[in-house]
Amino acid sequence: MTSQEQEFIRTIEKHKGIIFKISKMYMSEKDDQDDLFQEITYQLWKAYSSFRGESEFSTWLYRIALNTAIIFLKTNKRRSFIANEDVSNYVITQEDYDYSKEERLAKMYRAIQQLNPIDKAFIFYYLEDFSGKQIAEQMGISEGNVRVKMNRAKNKLKDILTQHN
Repeated sequence: MTSQEQEFIRTIEKHKGIIFKISKMYMSEKDDQDDLFQEITYQLWKAYSSFRGESEFSTWLYRIALNTAIIFLKTNKRRSFIANEDVSNYVITQEDYDYSKEERLAKMYRAIQQLNPIDKAFIFYYLEDFSGKQIAEQMGISEGNVRVKMNRAKNKLKDILTQHN
């Protein structure tokens, strides 16, 4: 194994949580999440030699991972968002707040999966606590446009979470 391969493996191991989160946000089925995780890792490896260090590695990783997730959905036509289930199965009621953190997190992911790919990216950046400026740089849009699109994405997610309540 070359030193570049070893460095890549160490770096991916350090940032695998990001890849896991994106995979979980974009795909509902475990097998599809695993496939997307693998595809993101593969795309990162293909592009690794081109990483110039002009930005943080995590910033570079976010961009490639989110683009890969969006392309993965389009090219493979894997529309497994909440496959064969009624949206009402994912409504969070007052009683749900007594559930464990994992259950609440699972409900949040299921709600996020109902968003379109671009809104998912905005929610992901929001959950990762990116600033408006950082998101604007990542998405290639103005900070004002980020605020508008972020509010719309958050409102869509809120609507999904509060449906039928």
